[in-house]
Amino acid sequence: MEKKQRPAGSKTGRGEGKTLRPSNKVPRPVSEEPVSLPEDVVVGRNAVTEALKSGRAVNRLLVAEGDGYGSIREIVRLARESGAIVETVARNKIEAVAKGVRHQGVLAYTSPVDYTPLDELLEAARKKSDAPFLLLLDELEDPHNLGAILRTADAVGVDGVLIPKRRSCPLSATVAKTSAGAVEYVPVARIGNIAQTIKDLKREGFWVVGADMDGTVDYFDADLTGATVLVVGSEGRGISRLVRESCDILVKIPMLGKINSLNVSVAGAVLMYESLRQRRQKGKP
Repeated sequence: MEKKQRPAGSKTGRGEGKTLRPSNKVPRPVSEEPVSLPEDVVVGRNAVTEALKSGRAVNRLLVAEGDGYGSIREIVRLARESGAIVETVARNKIEAVAKGVRHQGVLAYTSPVDYTPLDELLEAARKKSDAPFLLLLDELEDPHNLGAILRTADAVGVDGVLIPKRRSCPLSATVAKTSAGAVEYVPVARIGNIAQTIKDLKREGFWVVGADMDGTVDYFDADLTGATVLVVGSEGRGISRLVRESCDILVKIPMLGKINSLNVSVAGAVLMYESLRQRRQKGKP
């Protein structure tokens, strides 16, 4: 008996006789380059744990909602011991920063350099000069402004910069780049309550000068030669009410044009260089 030949391309067995249709599925594109995260971002439980254990300065730790268990508890403990801010956020917020990298529900923002404890900063400042000059930034938010201020602070010989832990821009890769390397030379301390820190500094003998467009004294008429803390406020509202009330004097920069304020980094530079001018004129470093 002659065996019948099947048409080319037909299937045998189960599904015999069915017409094959082309798949509508589109293959996922394969990335040719590895994902590059910002220099100040660390993701994944092991990576974040090792960063904390090594003593690397961590600004903020983000933990995904519902993931506060297991090894995450140890990570949170280490972060809080280091002084980092710990926040519980929606998972998609972490995923947006991680860009596809496996994050395991945890992400850390790190500092390009270590912060200096305030007591160490003050001790080093007094050894350098009998009239230390500190800069306190009241809730500055823009990393480019912070970087520019650090660059000027290094140029005029500021002994240290103080920034609050919360509601303030921390040291980051953007700050480091904008500072043109000054972040490596200017000591930066993170502080808690600003008003309380000002009280403590007053007890240490510092004169606290606040920069405010409603100040009572033009900046060039104020004495900026002694142990001074210059307080500069945020980009939008300037220094806060409590901080303003804590200052010994409020100075202003005369504005003769139609615009009533300067960029915060420019205003800070004007005031820092005025202090340098006065100190040189009186023979002080």
